[in-house]
Amino acid sequence: MTTQSNTPDPKVSRQVQQQAGIAPSGPGGGTLFTEPVLVVNQKAKLIELTNEYKVMDQHGNQLGSVAEVGQSALRKVVRFISDWDQYFTHKLEIRDPQGQPVLRLTRPAKIFKSRVIVTRPDGEPVGELVQQNVFGKINFAINAGGTQIGAIKGENWRAWNFAVVDQAGTEVARITKTWEGLAKTMFTTADNYVLQIHQQLPEPLRSLVVATALTVDTALKQDARGLG
Repeated sequence: MTTQSNTPDPKVSRQVQQQAGIAPSGPGGGTLFTEPVLVVNQKAKLIELTNEYKVMDQHGNQLGSVAEVGQSALRKVVRFISDWDQYFTHKLEIRDPQGQPVLRLTRPAKIFKSRVIVTRPDGEPVGELVQQNVFGKINFAINAGGTQIGAIKGENWRAWNFAVVDQAGTEVARITKTWEGLAKTMFTTADNYVLQIHQQLPEPLRSLVVATALTVDTALKQDARGLG
């Protein structure tokens, strides 16, 4: 398996500071689970047949990736010719820089509400992200072991920015959508998300917050196109 390139991308730093409004912070631990800021970049494709994401730190160093797995050729054809994508089950892997899975996610087929099941690579359950409503500002419950341990709260009806809170309702992280430019956004489904984690979080909340940021597009925007 090929190791990912780790050349810093200066555009990412500008995106974090200017568009997401996050001031530069000190270095983190250099992994998906130890950095205070993660930047999720969906690869731009004119027609989106397979979800692919690059995950970087605030300076543009690649920390990992997200890839959709388990798609058949027929499934890709259906995605190409229809808008039925939201009715399919989606499976994704969150991978480290060496391409090894660190989390696996399954979003079962949905009609109105999304649910994302998060597990370790060996199948051990981590928790679930469960959509609570359809209309208005979208909210997700963060559940683990049958208990709600946090929530993701949409801050506008188009579900572009989210506050992530713990069980007590205290904001512990924030997800902000940034733009790559109007022309690019109009003709592709490329969305960038910046995750800022305000403090050290215990497991499994940390893993579920990371999973939230890396799958918000699949959970909410899978059937959107363009300016969506």
